[in-house]
Amino acid sequence: MAKVIAFPTPSPEKFGFKPASKKKPLNLKKPGQLDLFSEAKVINLNRLSVFEEAFMLDERGDKKSKELYLKAIDQMDSLADAYCNLGIIESEDKNFIPAIDYFTKSLKEDPRHYEAHYNLANLYAEVGNIQLAKIHYQLSIAIEPDFSNSHFNLGIILAINKEVKLAIESLENYKRLVSPQDQIQANELIESLSK
Repeated sequence: MAKVIAFPTPSPEKFGFKPASKKKPLNLKKPGQLDLFSEAKVINLNRLSVFEEAFMLDERGDKKSKELYLKAIDQMDSLADAYCNLGIIESEDKNFIPAIDYFTKSLKEDPRHYEAHYNLANLYAEVGNIQLAKIHYQLSIAIEPDFSNSHFNLGIILAINKEVKLAIESLENYKRLVSPQDQIQANELIESLSK
């Protein structure tokens, strides 16, 4: 009979998805070459971009955001971010296969898109694929080491996987990044793992 490790249910902000909210600049510089246009920016004075409109609707919970994210993709507007946010929408609707497809398309556009790695890890954790969840949390941390939720969730995955020493280490990393109030749950987990 399998033993179940009991630990407090994480608050939604920990295991929840992380939407991609803004465009990330591409690093197109070649070594030894001056970047003459680093300060140039195209500003649309009339309205927001399609991606920005989709994101605003998405934050309000408006289902029209999905249609606008798809339109943003057609217009090549913030491709990685749009795919990532479509993955979240599909995940929330329990459409796991399209969600995985969107997250991987996001990673195809930008392999260092930490939100896509983090969200893919959350999805794999939700469907019970602990090993893939672990890998994507680790990739998310390698890309964005200051995003605390990746450390917390990796700690939980490691605890489930009975990698106690690594789980405690990950939770300690989480604690270094958050306020004392947010450390309470991690302290409880560490204490239960230390017994």
